[in-house]
Amino acid sequence: MESEMRQMHPESTGGVKRRAFLQVVAGAATGAALVGGMPRRAAAQVAPGPRGGHLYMQTNETRNAIIHYRWAASGTLTEVERVPTGGAGSGTFKPISGQESAPNAFEGAGSVILAESNTLLFTTNGGDNSVTSFRVSPDGKLTVIDRQPTGEPVTGRSGTAKSLAYRPQSRTLYVLHAFGPNHLRSYTVAEDGKLKLRPERQSVNTATKTDRVSTQAVLSPDGRFLLVDILFDARPAAKPDGSPNLVVANAPDPDGLVIFPVRDDGTLDEASFADAGGAGPFYIAFLNRSRDTFLNGVAVGDGVLVSRIDGEGRVTNGPLVPIDTSQGKPSELCWLQITSDNSLVLATNFGYGTVSTYRLAEGRLSLLQDPANEAIPGDGTFRAVNGLVSSGPSDSWLTPDDQYFHQIFGNASVLVSYRLDKTSGRLTEIGRNPIPYNSPQGLAGF
Repeated sequence: MESEMRQMHPESTGGVKRRAFLQVVAGAATGAALVGGMPRRAAAQVAPGPRGGHLYMQTNETRNAIIHYRWAASGTLTEVERVPTGGAGSGTFKPISGQESAPNAFEGAGSVILAESNTLLFTTNGGDNSVTSFRVSPDGKLTVIDRQPTGEPVTGRSGTAKSLAYRPQSRTLYVLHAFGPNHLRSYTVAEDGKLKLRPERQSVNTATKTDRVSTQAVLSPDGRFLLVDILFDARPAAKPDGSPNLVVANAPDPDGLVIFPVRDDGTLDEASFADAGGAGPFYIAFLNRSRDTFLNGVAVGDGVLVSRIDGEGRVTNGPLVPIDTSQGKPSELCWLQITSDNSLVLATNFGYGTVSTYRLAEGRLSLLQDPANEAIPGDGTFRAVNGLVSSGPSDSWLTPDDQYFHQIFGNASVLVSYRLDKTSGRLTEIGRNPIPYNSPQGLAGF
């Protein structure tokens, strides 16, 4: 498997001239002015009070619920409530691979998001392909407003609704499914938070790749483009010997990033396909206060790169900066968090049970601590694609003051809290909270 993955690593970044590219992104890395919409974390830029704030995670149990935590000034978490979504998660079942029990069920990100100045919360219910909206009170507590199906029928044991993106200009909520053909559906969100399914539907497939597996949908900060990363060009299957047959996207074909232009009313125009800069693109994160510069974490390319989207939706990529893969390939580097000043990037390595940190300066990425934490062991039952026993870390969240980092370790049944040293990039564990086994996903807070 390692030799196959090695062959799938792209050798170039789409012919981008590095010097010119770095000159373009350097300003964005230090904080360009924002016009229009707001990046995913920018809404939380207002520093919380001395009492901390709130964090939300979905259990993804068959009776799905949101766990609401309060994070203290010390960074530790206290569970406040568990509020049923009214929908179904997949439980420990992993619909992407068909495994009876494995972490990171939907191979995605952004399944829990906050909107409208943290007064609304949305979550997917991947088991039954629905979305639930909540009202967030001033004390952070949740009240269910509505639950509506995505319009995509469930075939088999579970659906695959997995990622959400909200466009405030048109009050449009997009929901991405791992499997198509209709990967993207959308809702109009009423002033009271109720959801109305829209008739539009979009696919990330191509004429020759008719069963692609997407991971995450992200809006550009100005709301003009919806970006989708593609992990696999075909649904995972098993070889005769039982090993996984993975057709990784963007390797060798440079088309793993799908870009939909967005009209004023929130409808999507015809997609274009771009080079994501590495094999197995997974996670997109726009820099804070930048309208055009984003990071992409690639699961099989084992690293992170800086990219830029222009006003016509064209993407240029900087060099891919990999982590140390001496333990085995792929690392399955996936989830990213960026500090509020765009100086530090935290990358979660699903295959290793670790987090790595990068320094971002003048548009250039460099490894800072790899790994930045002590590896968290699982229960020994889960092996990653590289064959290593892993605890399967997935979604993460960084507090708005950049002091504390929270990481799901599904196979270890813990949500681990860390203190972040921004100078060294090291993570020091400060607490653990028990969570359901294997199933949880999604973290959002303020």
